[in-house]
Amino acid sequence: MFKNPMKVITGPNTRWSYANVWEAKSINGGTPKFSVSLIIPKSDTKTVAKIKGAIEAAYREGEAKLKGNGKTVPSLSAIKMPLRDGDTERPDDPAYSDSYFINANSTTAPGIVDADRQPVLERSEVYSGVYGRASINFYAFNSNGNRGIACGLNNLQKIRDGEPLGGKSSAEDDFATDDDEDFLS
Repeated sequence: MFKNPMKVITGPNTRWSYANVWEAKSINGGTPKFSVSLIIPKSDTKTVAKIKGAIEAAYREGEAKLKGNGKTVPSLSAIKMPLRDGDTERPDDPAYSDSYFINANSTTAPGIVDADRQPVLERSEVYSGVYGRASINFYAFNSNGNRGIACGLNNLQKIRDGEPLGGKSSAEDDFATDDDEDFLS
């Protein structure tokens, strides 16, 4: 079986944030895309190592594209990288503490399955804060002077629920108490 060195399946403790996986959204008038921010604990060294290896493979595979019209291929440290440090880039967000994050996107909808590999059809099952594995791939890009390695989103597998991110309470939580006794009077 052919193994794509630029493809990674993240560990099950990967948390999904900004999960925009049901409808493609356009950012600043660009091509509408499906996207998710994957928060990977630094303690998941296996996933982090796989991602770093896939980024290097994408860099080697995309050297001609990264070079463009220049004389040399820019070094890995000189180009945009998809694996970012939550402690330095999101210091005020506890969800990103002691974690790396990657923004993955795609113009086609990701397949979404549950832990038993059954399709997830209920939109409310997927929200920012759930934990799951993601199938992602890395590739080089060079457009309008921006050069780097980007992350494509293939498919998602929800493993378990998590505390919703973004601070928005659910309707179930909001109406769980009978604070307002005179509601029916």
